[in-house]
Amino acid sequence: MFKACPHPDEKQRMQLSRDLGLEPRQINWILMRVEAKRCHLFEEIGLLDRFLLLLIICMQAQQDRSDNCVLRSENDKIRCENIAMREALKNVICPSCGSSSCTDDSYFDESKLRMENTRLKEQLDRVSSIASRYLGRPMTQLPPVLPVSISSLDLSVGGYNNPGISTSLDLNLLLQNSSSSSSSSSLPYASISELDKPIMVEMASNAMEEVIRLVQTDEPLWMKSVNDGRDILQLETYDRMFKRSGHRLKFPDVRIEASRDSAVVAMNATTLIDMLMDSSKWCDLFPTIVSKARTIEVLGSGTVGSASGSLALMYEELQVLSPVVPTREFCFLRCCQPIQQGVWVVADISVDFPRAIQFAPASQSKKLPSGCLVEEMADGYAKVTWVEHVEIEENNLIPALFKDLMDSGLAFGAQRWLATLQRMCERFSCPAKELGVSVSHDGKRSMMKLAQRMVNNFCANIGASNDHKWITLSGLNDVGVRVTLHKSTDAGQPSGVLLSAATTIWLPISPESVFAFFKDERTRTQWDVLSNGNSVQEVTHISNGSHPGNCISLLRGVNSGQNTMLILQECCTDASGSVVVYSPIDIPAINVVMSGENPSFIPLLPSGFTILPDGRAPGASSSSNPLAGSSGSLVTIAFQILMSSLPSAKLNLESVTTVNSLIGTTVQQIKTALNCPDI
Repeated sequence: MFKACPHPDEKQRMQLSRDLGLEPRQINWILMRVEAKRCHLFEEIGLLDRFLLLLIICMQAQQDRSDNCVLRSENDKIRCENIAMREALKNVICPSCGSSSCTDDSYFDESKLRMENTRLKEQLDRVSSIASRYLGRPMTQLPPVLPVSISSLDLSVGGYNNPGISTSLDLNLLLQNSSSSSSSSSLPYASISELDKPIMVEMASNAMEEVIRLVQTDEPLWMKSVNDGRDILQLETYDRMFKRSGHRLKFPDVRIEASRDSAVVAMNATTLIDMLMDSSKWCDLFPTIVSKARTIEVLGSGTVGSASGSLALMYEELQVLSPVVPTREFCFLRCCQPIQQGVWVVADISVDFPRAIQFAPASQSKKLPSGCLVEEMADGYAKVTWVEHVEIEENNLIPALFKDLMDSGLAFGAQRWLATLQRMCERFSCPAKELGVSVSHDGKRSMMKLAQRMVNNFCANIGASNDHKWITLSGLNDVGVRVTLHKSTDAGQPSGVLLSAATTIWLPISPESVFAFFKDERTRTQWDVLSNGNSVQEVTHISNGSHPGNCISLLRGVNSGQNTMLILQECCTDASGSVVVYSPIDIPAINVVMSGENPSFIPLLPSGFTILPDGRAPGASSSSNPLAGSSGSLVTIAFQILMSSLPSAKLNLESVTTVNSLIGTTVQQIKTALNCPDI
């Protein structure tokens, strides 16, 4: 019945019901099942047909490409033979009359050459069209075809280990101005081509092998410094061990920086690996170093629920917390791979990418194989061995105050990365200890979150990032006061035009002493010109690390026994330097924080200080610092001021005078309080 009439009408269905003794609804159900099976069968047949058709098309395209390569090679060979024959015929002399025998050969007539040229162009266009349909992109984006016979599987791009061929990346990485945090920057780019991905995988694999050897090999590859015991890379040994002639930058001012260090951090290995492979978490983990980061494309996602085995193309901008030190930009591959039970390797390697001229980096920087070895330990700890290895070509002159710090390699070395990592892991992992006014667990967590956003905002707005166009005012020292304007639309900042102002001074005092001076609320009146001489009291103190200097405080200004203002302050210190950041906050906002609610909408306008070592060994002589034979601290003083809630606000003479007066007074008060007024 169903073969003869696959779609019976109502009368036929009633007849079937009577013949079979079934209810009409049962007949309808049977018909629906039969129809569903028939549709499913047709779908399977259709999918099979489409698969076979696609397979035939791919095979034909592959064969066409192979044939085209062979034809091109033969065509080039014939053309070369024709040219050689033409040149030979020009010199042939007739043995009878002694004259040339090819002066009037019609084959080399100019009109016929034009016709031949046109035919070859049409052939090239046809081959390019076929290749474009097969590869899914225009032929002009492909690497140049070498005039030799190649296999259809050959890739005409190279990697890090083949310096004679450059890697071709289909990227257009552009930085856009942003007044928010570094992780929110928009970076337009094109997708990575399928031809480039195998090359990147090979580059990452080679970089990982090199990082493992750099981590595990000691002498003669690494030698201990006699001055401070740091590991120093022996470049001659390195060049013999990793032979890659011609891979280094060929510029006159290239400087190689290499460092290695190890430490135990208060975070389990898997959590740390996840933070290292996530660009936004990478910024949160190193806010004082990474001013901007972005994952361009994930080339390998790794295992389910883990970053192990993942590979990503990333971008980062690194900074020293001062507006006068140029940032360093890298576009690099980052891969993560377990090498044994409980041990992972994270490796980085720079890749070249095309950029618009206006966004070209200020210096030619290249990250050689760098990374870290993470070993899982008991009680949620991990041992991290960090290797930094870069080639830097500085086009901009480093200010004299920072020259020793930069030349020593401490500004971006492994010691700074690990010191910051230890401190941040303690902040994220260790329970917060509270003194003063009692705060609930949710309140402490909310206050720590708000303070972290305040520090991140401060660090993002004090550096010499491409997003900031600093203007130099009349200087108070050899560095001078720099200001920049930017419009803020972030919910975490006051809406309007913000003015950032900063200057850097050198003090012949150790960084630890300078940090203790700024942290102590009892000495605040000696430098805080905005307090009008009023003292402050610490209302709440939350410790977030083993060092007593790492803490979050809520300060209350006192004027004749009356509360006048509240200040949220966080102090951070480690072996690489210190940061003291503070911001006024009103009582309703702090009540929201104390209750444990989400603080992301509370606007903050942070100011503060960064304290860095000057990079000189005690007693060393240098012309970088004003006081010969002394080592000390580099202190950057930074303020943020809300200029106007109108987006058209401009920097006028009154604003310049106010900023100069504010910073000038602060600098003089600091020098007087620390007994170095003549520096």
